Amino acid sequence: MRLSLRQISIFESVARHLSYTRAAEEMHLTQPAVFTQVKQLEDSVGLPLLERIGKRMHLTTAGQEVLATCRETLAGLERLEMRLADMQGLKRGRLSIAIVTTAKYLIPRLLGEFCARYPGIEAALTVSNREKLLARLVDNQDDLTILGTPPEGMDVVATPIADNPLIVLARHDHPLAASRSIPLSRVAEEPFVLREKGSGTRLATERHFAEHGFKLKVRMELGSNEAIKQAIAGGLGVSVLSSHAIALEGSGVLQPLDVKGFPLMRQWYVAYPKGKHLSAVAESFLEHLLGAQTLQRSTKS
Repeated sequence: MRLSLRQISIFESVARHLSYTRAAEEMHLTQPAVFTQVKQLEDSVGLPLLERIGKRMHLTTAGQEVLATCRETLAGLERLEMRLADMQGLKRGRLSIAIVTTAKYLIPRLLGEFCARYPGIEAALTVSNREKLLARLVDNQDDLTILGTPPEGMDVVATPIADNPLIVLARHDHPLAASRSIPLSRVAEEPFVLREKGSGTRLATERHFAEHGFKLKVRMELGSNEAIKQAIAGGLGVSVLSSHAIALEGSGVLQPLDVKGFPLMRQWYVAYPKGKHLSAVAESFLEHLLGAQTLQRSTKS
């Protein structure tokens, strides 16, 4: 039985997403090309690896076995590449970073600075919601994962790297826009536009209000910060977002409210599975993140 590295990589992607379409997007291939490679792999194995039940795709028993071997093979190659990159220092190497959507206002700039310093580094940045990010973390798909709340019940190393203040936002002409020291009880009366359940920002917001005996009136759930900002601008309610999410706003449409207990101070964390050996590139980027945090705090003081 002969398996090519191309077939292994493509099948791992299809099995992870359980979708030919998403695997094709990830591998930058056409869907027919992905399907053909999987079919050739099935022919080599002599057993079906995937099956459709209703509208959903599932791995067969043989598919689960092949997937486990594919992941072992790819992990072995990644370890080899890591060792070779370590031998070369930071002249060459790969860096895979996964971040929650709100961190896109902070991390790409820091990643850009790092890559400018080490132009031989090939960087990949994945932006996703918290749920998908945690799944990637469990599968050890990235060198480093950056999120707003350390995962509970997971054996990971989580290090704070930057401040992440949460603020209450409203439209500039909101009745509370000119008020000062607004009680939390008053804000709790407003309709809220929040991120989807499971979002780190939403978890922190609901937890803060609940600790003071208030339950938020959630008018709408949206899957991105940009959509929430548009909803606020449209007068659909108020929200709590990271201050990083409005750092580049220049329209004046959104107005932070002066609410007692806010900004709600949180941290950005970088996480990776406990026991994971970080490459020289990943360790250097982690040091870069920690250095940026130190610089930020010394500037503020």
